Amino acid sequence: MNSESNKRAMQAVFEALARGDTRPFGELMAEDCVWHTPGQSTWAGSWRGRKAMNEQLFAPLYQRFEGRYTCHAARLVAEGNVVVVQARGGAALKGGGRYENSYCFVCEFGAGGKLAQVTEYMDSDCAVRVLGAPTLPQG
Repeated sequence: MNSESNKRAMQAVFEALARGDTRPFGELMAEDCVWHTPGQSTWAGSWRGRKAMNEQLFAPLYQRFEGRYTCHAARLVAEGNVVVVQARGGAALKGGGRYENSYCFVCEFGAGGKLAQVTEYMDSDCAVRVLGAPTLPQG
């Protein structure tokens, strides 16, 4: 795929995220996609594969939300196999209040037009202050 088709794919993902639909993002990820959140916070780390991401990153995150998480893209820039998305996302919290954060996602496409790696830059202090430390869901 070229940069324009990669950009269109990410535009579609973020149009869905703006409605609270996370499925297109997950479907665009390769089975062995790597999600990387740099830094030293409790939410920082690297997860390889959709299963690990869902169990160790997204489940602990979404268990804190009341209703749907939405994320709105403000800017998308594409070059080669990389699309950079500047965005703002948030959700109502189960205990009351809201989680709101600003993001920059660096999305690298690999073979077959699937995402090979996503690097998420965010206000990690906000995440820790509002969400606390991640915990694996019970089950």
